[in-house]
Amino acid sequence: MIDPQRYPRLSRIAVPTDLRQFPEEELPAIADELRAYLIEQVARVGGHFGAGLGVIELTVALHYLYDTPVDRLVWDVGHQTYPHKILTGRRDTIHTVKQQDGVAPFPKREESEYDTFGVGHSSTSISAALGMAIALQRGGDPRKVVAVIGDGAITGGMAFEALAHAGGMGEDGQGPEPDLLVILNDNQMSISENVGGVTRMLGRLTGSRTLNAIREGGKKLLGDKHGAPARFVRRWEEHWKGMFVPSTMFEELGFHYTGPIDGHDLPALVGTLKTLKTLKGPQLLHIITTKGKGYERAEGDQIGYHAVSPFDPAQGMVKKAGVKKPTYTDVFGDWLCDMAAADPKLMGITPAMREGSGLVRFSKAYPERYFDVAIAEQHAVTLAAGMACEGAKPVCAIYSTFLQRGYDQLVHDVAIQDLDVLFAIDRGGVVGPDGATHAGNLDLSYLRCVPNMVVMAPADENECRMMLSTGHHYAGPAAVRYPRGTGPGVEVRPTLDVLPVGKADLRRRGGPVALLAFGAMVAAAEQVAGALGLTLVNMRFVKPLDRDLVLELARSHTGFVTIEDNVVAGGAGSGVAELLAAEGVTLPVLHLGLPDAFQHHASREQLLAEAGLDADGIRASLLARWPELGAPPAQSASL
Repeated sequence: MIDPQRYPRLSRIAVPTDLRQFPEEELPAIADELRAYLIEQVARVGGHFGAGLGVIELTVALHYLYDTPVDRLVWDVGHQTYPHKILTGRRDTIHTVKQQDGVAPFPKREESEYDTFGVGHSSTSISAALGMAIALQRGGDPRKVVAVIGDGAITGGMAFEALAHAGGMGEDGQGPEPDLLVILNDNQMSISENVGGVTRMLGRLTGSRTLNAIREGGKKLLGDKHGAPARFVRRWEEHWKGMFVPSTMFEELGFHYTGPIDGHDLPALVGTLKTLKTLKGPQLLHIITTKGKGYERAEGDQIGYHAVSPFDPAQGMVKKAGVKKPTYTDVFGDWLCDMAAADPKLMGITPAMREGSGLVRFSKAYPERYFDVAIAEQHAVTLAAGMACEGAKPVCAIYSTFLQRGYDQLVHDVAIQDLDVLFAIDRGGVVGPDGATHAGNLDLSYLRCVPNMVVMAPADENECRMMLSTGHHYAGPAAVRYPRGTGPGVEVRPTLDVLPVGKADLRRRGGPVALLAFGAMVAAAEQVAGALGLTLVNMRFVKPLDRDLVLELARSHTGFVTIEDNVVAGGAGSGVAELLAAEGVTLPVLHLGLPDAFQHHASREQLLAEAGLDADGIRASLLARWPELGAPPAQSASL
């Protein structure tokens, strides 16, 4: 429970209606308490950190001035919503964030009526808020709708699609302009530093309060905005404003632009929002904030403090001593640099995930071959396709969950043209604490059905390196899908060896049932196969499957078990069943994988156990189907 001595105001705020009982002059003190409480709680358990500290004042102002949850507040991505959760009924449980059965790390509609739209991927807030505004307006409902989007998230193309739609509605026959406020939270960061032309443009923007006053007064004097005088003045205003604002992009899109203003100046923020609440049509408020505001170490290391493990606020994060076991991401990062040294045609691409995908060293060693395209997964994939057309060897490093956003491009721009693009897919399978939005549970299914694709899943760290080399040298689209975190601890050889495409690794011969395990599931399956005396195959390739070995084992075994950390529907096991059916082989097959449901947030180990994909779960499923496998061996009669 919150300490009322340390937090005399925040302890009295369970929901926003409590916040609104305070006089306006106490809001800065409430913001100070909220910031201190957030630092204390996230340091205690870990979680997203810097982004929330940057929007403390904005969160207080919005919940103070708007009648949430009646008015609709839509957050983009959700990294910054811990302060929002604290003020909306989750103050005393925020310490359970990202833990099993605890508070979700992102807005989640099932969790709270204040979470109006579930998120986890970026650039969705304006589209969702516009949809809400249109539905409310068409129903005669006067509720307000506000979208909060960062300058990192606004680099995503979907955000501009929504801006273009919202700003043009009054003039293209789609009905009246929507009453929508978009707040652009400009801190010049996403998870890494922002890149691209939009970031440079925002850095040049300035504001003009005088212009805003003239504009609003002119609207009243000129009347019908479609009339000739109003059209003339609107064009004059745009050109005049260009003298003060180097870029009028938002105005050209149809939004009334206000700002930029200091997003940490609560009185100024409240005053501006009060005015904007009275205005009609699409409004855009540009605020300048500092990621990590109020915690000096987070302000100084905005990347490192984006998300944190538990730490002592007095000391900050301290690196653990000892030899660090390499993660699959580390294996990829090292391979990328080694292969780049061997092949000058290699190009590395990431959609704003340099640190997460392991490209930091590559970006410094080969800056002319490193491309961060911002939060634009579709562009990342088609950029790779264009590079491949001209003989380059692009490697698109991307999380499994984010590749879903570039799926059309993977199919149409890469696979149909059979282009030489390697997808290094991190966070495949069960990911854990970030919940359903970040899970990689679907990738084997959505990749396996695409013609021309080669799909690989490594059982260990060295195999991951070999598969990356295999995919790099393969003349066509290929994907290596590996899990979050560390593997079984196999030593990684420095060579750039390749594997024969479509050939599995028969780890153990036994009987009468064969375990066909894919990727990260091989280690647990190996324990079960050894204990029960069964055959074990590390399948390695999801596509193409090792047809010859599968059919040979089908002739010598009474059943198969396929094991994968992917949904069973359409996954790797389905490929095995389809192969048997096509060859006219009738054989019992038990498919073990992830359920036909979106998994909640918990640790990777907890979620695998819950799905029956740890060693105990696999053994239990086997014995439920074939009880005789658990019978003790028959004792020979003594003479």
